[in-house]
Amino acid sequence: MRQRFSLCPAGLTVSPSRSQFFEGDPVSLSCEEDHSSAGWTLRRKTSSSQSDCGHGWGKPAGSSCNISYVLPDDSGVYWCESSSGAASNTINLTVTGGSVILQSPVLPVMEGHDVTLSCQSKDKPSNLPAAFFKDGVFIGNESSGHMSLQRVSRSAEGLYRCQIRGHGESEPSWISVSGKPSATTPTSGAPPTSGAPPTPSNPLQRVSTPVRYLVVFCPYVVSTVLLVSLCRPRASENTFAD
Repeated sequence: MRQRFSLCPAGLTVSPSRSQFFEGDPVSLSCEEDHSSAGWTLRRKTSSSQSDCGHGWGKPAGSSCNISYVLPDDSGVYWCESSSGAASNTINLTVTGGSVILQSPVLPVMEGHDVTLSCQSKDKPSNLPAAFFKDGVFIGNESSGHMSLQRVSRSAEGLYRCQIRGHGESEPSWISVSGKPSATTPTSGAPPTSGAPPTPSNPLQRVSTPVRYLVVFCPYVVSTVLLVSLCRPRASENTFAD
C-alpha cells in the first residue's frame, strides 16, 4: 500500500501582498509548495461563517482563489488545508469601506530586517502626510506617508494604524516579528564543538591512574624480589666456604 507524504508544507500568499484592502479591490490567494500544490484547499473564517473558496465567495483556479471584488464581509482569516488535515500559515485580511488603508507586511518579518509602512488614501494623490500609531500610541508623522522601521526586533510587534488628516484613519493591522534561523547543526563527521576530550575507546584507558601504575610496575617489583631471594643463599654459601 502506497502512502503519500507531503515533502513540504503549503504556504499561503496573497496578491497584492498586503493585509488591508479597499472595498472593490481584486485579491488573489494561492497555496504554494516547492514540489506540488495539488490537493490543497483554500479556506477562510469570517465573523459570520467558515467555508471553502467557491462556496459563496471567490473563484477557484487550481491552487489559487480569486476574488474580483472584495467586500468588508470578506475580512477574516485565510489558510490552505490538505485532504489529510495539514494546514499552512494563516493570513488576516481586512477590507474597509473607508478611504484610508495601512500597507504593511502580511507575513512575519525576520528580526534585523527593515519594515516600511505606507498610509494610502483611496483618493488621489495617495502619498499624503500621515501620522502613525502603534498600540494606540503616536509614533511619528511622515510627510510622504511612508514610515521605515529599521532593524526590527521582537519589541516592534504590535497593532499599527495610520491617519491622514481630512481623509480618515486606517483599520489596525498586527505586525509579527520572527526570530532569526538557528545555526545549522553540525554533521556527525564534524569535530566536537565543546572543549571536552573524546571518551576513550580502550577499556584500559578508562581505568584510574593509580591502578594503571600498579599494573605496569608490579612485574618489575616481583622480578626484583625474586632476584634478591635467589642471590642471598649463594652469598651465604660463599661466606661459609671462606
